[in-house]
Amino acid sequence: MARRNSRRQFLQTTAATGIGFWVAGGLQAEESKSPNQRIRMACVGVGGKGSSDSSDAAKHGDIVAICDIDDKTLDGASKKEGFGKAKKYNDFRKMFDELGGGIDAVTVSTPDHNHAAIAVMAMRMGKHCFCQKPLTHSLHEARVMAEVAREKKVATQMGNQGTANDSLRRAAAIIQSGALGSVKEVHVWTNRPIWPQGEDKLPEAPVPPQVHWEQWIGPAPYRPYAVGYHPFAWRGFWDFGTGALGDMACHTVNMPFMALNLRDPTSVQAQTSGHNKDSYPKWSVIKFEFPSNGKRSAVNMTWYDGGKKPGAELLDGKQPEASGALVIGDKGKLYAPGDYAEKPLQLLGGISEPKVEFRRAPDQDHFKEWITAIKGGDAATSNFAEYSGPLTETILLGNLAVWAAPSKDEIGKKIEWDAKNLKATNAPEVELVIRPKFREGYTL
Repeated sequence: MARRNSRRQFLQTTAATGIGFWVAGGLQAEESKSPNQRIRMACVGVGGKGSSDSSDAAKHGDIVAICDIDDKTLDGASKKEGFGKAKKYNDFRKMFDELGGGIDAVTVSTPDHNHAAIAVMAMRMGKHCFCQKPLTHSLHEARVMAEVAREKKVATQMGNQGTANDSLRRAAAIIQSGALGSVKEVHVWTNRPIWPQGEDKLPEAPVPPQVHWEQWIGPAPYRPYAVGYHPFAWRGFWDFGTGALGDMACHTVNMPFMALNLRDPTSVQAQTSGHNKDSYPKWSVIKFEFPSNGKRSAVNMTWYDGGKKPGAELLDGKQPEASGALVIGDKGKLYAPGDYAEKPLQLLGGISEPKVEFRRAPDQDHFKEWITAIKGGDAATSNFAEYSGPLTETILLGNLAVWAAPSKDEIGKKIEWDAKNLKATNAPEVELVIRPKFREGYTL
């Protein structure tokens, strides 16, 4: 069967069956490169997580360009094995203008607010794209990323590495087998944030000589440099990061999302420690409501961060670990401790683990799964169009509820959500969180 027909069949199949398709098998990507041909890689963001992402890229291709706003980071990366011939840039737009025709694939490992501007530009130029989690900074960006990836038929993958692990896929398959019965309730929690949140606005400070601040700000509203934004604590600020929810839910919500196709919630509501709409709160508890979808009944999901956790009674008396996911059905429960469902699964309520089948990733390596897709194999599971785009939309919806809950300990406004139109039907005040405006010079 031709690849193009396979893709058409895939789109019809996923529309009917949902996420279960990813547990059982997969789509073949559009053929783009010979399996023996070297992939010309450009890496945007080469410090922090970008250090390992760019190193992974060097294992599977030739690094032709590296881009970072910090000259020290950029110079350090250029000395790594396999990076010696890479051209150095501080601005990804200049990199694409100069080298666009000589790049096959791009990794994006920057602060959240820059993801979409870089990745969409790359995909519109026909480049395959790997992007760190969360896929985007806003709901609208996530929708655009998925649409562009689908239109351009490029191989994509989000960096939520647990998606490629057998343990996570096995847990999803167990739930899909019906072993828990009808699932009505999901609880997910994390030990994040491990960076400052709920703080006063940071005081202006001189820009370090190695930092290109204009390029760091990118599409976000301009503000002066302050100690604490670069290189790590940006996650706690609304203009740059997505808080504890955005940082970790692409990992910890991943398993129940895969198992239950947790797309398009109809409402979300939060309680927080309070925040000033510049920095995220120190903690939040967020409740999502999902309607039935023909494959499962309606489901409620509760997210906890900042030290909040579900009560031990929900885990049949067990004290919850620092992070994990609990799925509750009318026959039993599945508890997956850890960030990635990577620890031994625990079935509660007297049920036994069924034998299940699921699609395995090459070497349980999410980066290698993306490379396989570039070379014409199955699409990576966490591809933008069919998986990580919708996952990111579900997760970032929670931050609309957090925005609407700025007062300490008070339950915030319940946001009613029209997923098709990306519209909070009863809360026009969150539109700026759904569709933040890009600064001049940046576009989707």
